[in-house]
Amino acid sequence: MNDSKPASASLVVDDAFTVAPVNDRLFGSFVEHLGRCVYTGLYEPGHPSADADGFRQDVIDLVKELGATTIRYPGGNFVSGYRWEDGVGPKESRPRRLDLAWHSTETNEFGLHEMAKWLDKAGGNELMEAVNLGTRGLEEALDLLEYANIPGGTKLSDERRANGADKPFGIRMWCLGNEMDGPWQLGHKNAEDYGTLAASVAAGMRQIDPDAELVVCGSSSHVMGTFGAWEETVLEKTYENVNFVSCHAYYHPELQPDGTRDMKSFLAAGVDMDNFIRDVASAIDATKARLKSKHDVFISFDEWNVWYLNEEPSRNPEGIGNWPVAPRLLEDVYSAVDAVVFGDLMITLLKNANRVHAASLAQLVNVIAPIMTEPGGPAWRQTTFYPFSLTAKYAKGGTVLEPKLTSGTFDTPAYGEVPSLNAVAVRGADGTVTVFAVNRSMDDAAEFEISLPEGGEFSAVEAQTLHDDDLWARNTLAEQTRVTPRPNDTATLDAASGTVRVTLPPVSWTAIHVK
Repeated sequence: MNDSKPASASLVVDDAFTVAPVNDRLFGSFVEHLGRCVYTGLYEPGHPSADADGFRQDVIDLVKELGATTIRYPGGNFVSGYRWEDGVGPKESRPRRLDLAWHSTETNEFGLHEMAKWLDKAGGNELMEAVNLGTRGLEEALDLLEYANIPGGTKLSDERRANGADKPFGIRMWCLGNEMDGPWQLGHKNAEDYGTLAASVAAGMRQIDPDAELVVCGSSSHVMGTFGAWEETVLEKTYENVNFVSCHAYYHPELQPDGTRDMKSFLAAGVDMDNFIRDVASAIDATKARLKSKHDVFISFDEWNVWYLNEEPSRNPEGIGNWPVAPRLLEDVYSAVDAVVFGDLMITLLKNANRVHAASLAQLVNVIAPIMTEPGGPAWRQTTFYPFSLTAKYAKGGTVLEPKLTSGTFDTPAYGEVPSLNAVAVRGADGTVTVFAVNRSMDDAAEFEISLPEGGEFSAVEAQTLHDDDLWARNTLAEQTRVTPRPNDTATLDAASGTVRVTLPPVSWTAIHVK
């Protein structure tokens, strides 16, 4: 802990000023056929905890605790070369394929039927299916929709039934490709070509299922050279037939020329995410006005996380003869500071709940994930598990209240002057108020004062803070609970004045739950 005098910050919570109800889809996650996310993550026949379908029960238990809802599947970059037919039918007949996205071999032991069955066992989570618009197009998308959602009586729906799923999967959300603006993407297209293809696929899918909820690809990051122009072109072509435009963002502390990391900008990553959301919302609004449309399009922030993407764990296998099955890829081991930034990003998503109606933490298990596993061994919680699980626990079913926040500021190389504190309040359906707050300062604790809604009969306050004096402390196979949220005993409630006071350590994330 820093011994300097704490800075002051305050939040006024007022029921009269709401942002939006919290959509459960904000707590979505992402399962891609990448590294060990599926194989030895979700699925490991022979594991001591595996059920008759080969699903790891220890992972299912942690997913339920995490509170994840909608699961985006099967990619990601992987989907741009995926043939969905490979993953259905008898497992012994499924082909092995090269996965060009991650330079691996895909066995196809796990496919659409396995994913749907796993979701049922994990708590009835919603499946959000992505279609391949990299190497494929309209016909294949229509075939997949028919296979998945038509009850029966056609070639493909009857094939599904013969393959063991008598009832249709009933998939509501569909991603029209993945990151098609990115030159790294198999089948990468410019905005004009992608927008034309996506418009055709969207219109065709609606002829089968008029109520399908379709997600068109937005920019794969805020810093893409085509950002803005991409959204304008794609939305112009697809607007009336889609429900969402996607955003993707990953953050890590950039290495500086002197070998140090830009920690101040990293701790302010939520500022960039907030600006990204606002910019995309402006593009949506401009398109709606230009088209004189009465239709609403929302944001699906369907990839977000902390990811050290240019560092060793993210290096693909190489060589024409080296295509391993389920290699260890993108297995970042998250620290205390990573979890604080992660919590800040969750706060930012909640603050924009009026525009962001779905979000997917990338990813769920092993691959830049809140849950880690060891083949044949245990599963455990990364540091980032806790901000997600506590936010999901207290925010689901609630309403985001407009944050009236006052705090100090600090300077960052990437974003200029930014607030030292970020916070949001959620009024629960049960009348409780939960405030999620992050202290971005590396130096100063903050004395945080919360003015609760007038007329509320509040009786008790509980606060849990994730903080460690060692910013780089991690949870590992050998030490699985090194970093966890702990009760913050500084939290006090003055019921007469409706005021909560709590001290927030530097570089910390806190959930303050007022009963």
